[in-house]
Amino acid sequence: MTQNDQRDQQEQKMEQQYQIREVTQIQASWTEQERGGPGAFSIQLILDNGVEEYIIRPTADDTDVLLQLLQRSDHAMFDMGRKVLMFSNLNVD
Repeated sequence: MTQNDQRDQQEQKMEQQYQIREVTQIQASWTEQERGGPGAFSIQLILDNGVEEYIIRPTADDTDVLLQLLQRSDHAMFDMGRKVLMFSNLNVD
């Protein structure tokens, strides 16, 4: 096996481990669980302009924080394999 083949295999393993997509749109929703009872929030992440989608179901407190982070961030990325939402270039004023 050549050194180039080994590098190619290493790169393929890295790509399989990390499936990171850019969050290009979000849709926040609230669903009634029972009449007069507490509801449930969900945030649909549209990734890479619709190539993938993922729905997260944060608590009400986490939803508030996530929406603030999304507003403050230049852009967000989502790691499909590890289920991690990452924010970049946050304005910390």
